[in-house]
Amino acid sequence: MSGVPARGAIDVPANPSRRRLLAAGVTAPVPAWAAPGAAAAQAPPRELPVPTAEADWSGVAGVLGRTGTMLDGLVYRVRFARQDLPVTTYGVGLFPGSYTAFTRYGDGRTLLMGSLAVTEPEAQPATDALLTGGLELTAVHKHLLAHEPAMWWIHFHGHAGDPLALARGAKAALAVTTTPSTPPVASRPVLDLDVAAIEETLSARGVNDSGILRFTFNRRETVTDHGRVLPPATGMTTLLSFQPTGARRAAVHGDFAMTAGEVRHVLTAPRRGGISIVELHNHGLTEEPRLFFAHFWAAGDGAALARALRTALDATNTTPAG
Repeated sequence: MSGVPARGAIDVPANPSRRRLLAAGVTAPVPAWAAPGAAAAQAPPRELPVPTAEADWSGVAGVLGRTGTMLDGLVYRVRFARQDLPVTTYGVGLFPGSYTAFTRYGDGRTLLMGSLAVTEPEAQPATDALLTGGLELTAVHKHLLAHEPAMWWIHFHGHAGDPLALARGAKAALAVTTTPSTPPVASRPVLDLDVAAIEETLSARGVNDSGILRFTFNRRETVTDHGRVLPPATGMTTLLSFQPTGARRAAVHGDFAMTAGEVRHVLTAPRRGGISIVELHNHGLTEEPRLFFAHFWAAGDGAALARALRTALDATNTTPAG
């Protein structure tokens, strides 16, 4: 039957029992891998990620057909911009993207987490390719309000002793889409935004990512999945993006990573600031604490939108990345 996973080299662990969610508002310990010396203050997780270098992932880069970037010395992240596919939502043009994030652990195994941005005709072939390649689907949903062409985002993961097996599964799914085989030329055009005001409001430094001002905030908790600590760069983050639209105005989009007790407070703040809530969902199946993601959208004065987002941000147990 089409779409039946071929197991082989990629293991799918049994579903563990669920711990109780952490109480809202309680500050969780800083992860041991992010704070040297803190391990003695908390029970050690079963498996910690180990530092790697870009050269360690040359085989993965070869399979995927492009090189990635090391993040925090722990996660090898490869991005696949859909520059072939301008997407329009409420008159604003966007270029969605896919990514894969590889992490190696002390037992020698590798975890892959990722997301595919696909058109509606591509969604089912990509789903079949991921499953046939032994990867697990963890979410299928939208990230935008009304938009053309119709897009879906497929989140997936897998772990194996051979990282190339994981890369081949992801590559097979990318191959059934029209994702360009080469990355776009990197650029940092001048941002027509009051960057200083936005950064001051958010108490964080943004990054000019090909003309979009992006902010990343990490969860303070140690997030695990089947006993493996998940570095923030695997996707356990809040992302706020400000896309200039002229005259210091911006289209803002992204998502908040929240625990269950934070959801109501986070959703209330953007709505009071005129920001639309697009989706509320999970990206994973078995992470602990359980994380929920709220995607949002609005267009208006960049600094004013930053103030509404800051109120929501203050309701989460996060800290600026980097």
